[in-house]
Amino acid sequence: MRPLLRGVAYTVIPGELVLVVCLLAGVRLPAPVLVAAEVVVLLLILAEAAVFLRLRRQGRTSRQALDELVPRAVLRLIGHELRLMWSLVLWTARRRDGVGPGDRAFGHARDGAALLLGFAFVCVVETVGMSYLLADVPVVHEIALVLDVYTVAFVLGLHTASATRPHVLGADTLRLRQAAHVDVRIPLESITTVSYELLFSHDKKEEGVLNLAVGSQTSLTLELSRPVTAVGLLGREREVRTVRCHADDARALLAALARARTPA
Repeated sequence: MRPLLRGVAYTVIPGELVLVVCLLAGVRLPAPVLVAAEVVVLLLILAEAAVFLRLRRQGRTSRQALDELVPRAVLRLIGHELRLMWSLVLWTARRRDGVGPGDRAFGHARDGAALLLGFAFVCVVETVGMSYLLADVPVVHEIALVLDVYTVAFVLGLHTASATRPHVLGADTLRLRQAAHVDVRIPLESITTVSYELLFSHDKKEEGVLNLAVGSQTSLTLELSRPVTAVGLLGREREVRTVRCHADDARALLAALARARTPA
C-alpha cells in the first residue's frame, strides 16, 4: 500500500503544480479536468492520513510514520529549508541554536560571509532587473518575483544558518556543524588527537574523512579512536574517523579542547 501511495504522489503532485502554473498563466482548462485533479489530490491526502493513523496505532512514532510514507530525502530537504528560514528569525533576534548553559560556542561563519552576502546582493539586483523587464507581463512577473525573493531569502539563510549554529563544546561532547545540513556530535573521550592544520584543498572521496570546510578551508584536524556517524544533506550516512573543521578562532577552540580533554 505504501509503495503504491508513493508512486501516486510522484505523479499527482507534479501534475498539480503544472495545473497551478497553467492557471496563473491564464490558460483556460476544462472544468472536468480541474474537478478530477482536485478529487485525486483529496483522495491522496485522505489515503495518506489513513495510513499515517494506522501506523500510529501500530506503535510507530509520528517521525517513524512519516519516514514510511515520505521518502527520507524529501523529508531531509524540507527540514533543511525550514531550518534555513528559522535561522533568519534566530539571527534577527540575535539568538543561537543549541548553545546551552555552560557550553562554549565557536563561530565559523566569518570566512564564508563575504561570498554568500555578495551572492545575495547579486540576487537582489537580479530581482530588481527581472521585476522591471517583466512589468508588462503581470502573471510571469508575479511568479518570477516570488521565486527571486525566495532565492534571496535562501542565500541569506545559508549565511545566518552558519552564524546561528556555531560549533559547541559541552562538558563531554563536541558538536560540529556546517550551515543547516551537517550536525555531528563527537564524544570528547573518543578524540585521540586534535591539531591546528590549515588546509585549502580536500579530497571529497577520501574514505573515513569528513571535511567541514568554510571558504574552502579547514583549520583543525581531529583523529578519533572510534568512528562517528555523519549524515549528509539527503540522509546518506557514513562512518568517519577523521574530522576536519574550521572556526573563526581555531586556536581558541584548540586550546579549549585541550583543557576539556585534560583530566581534572
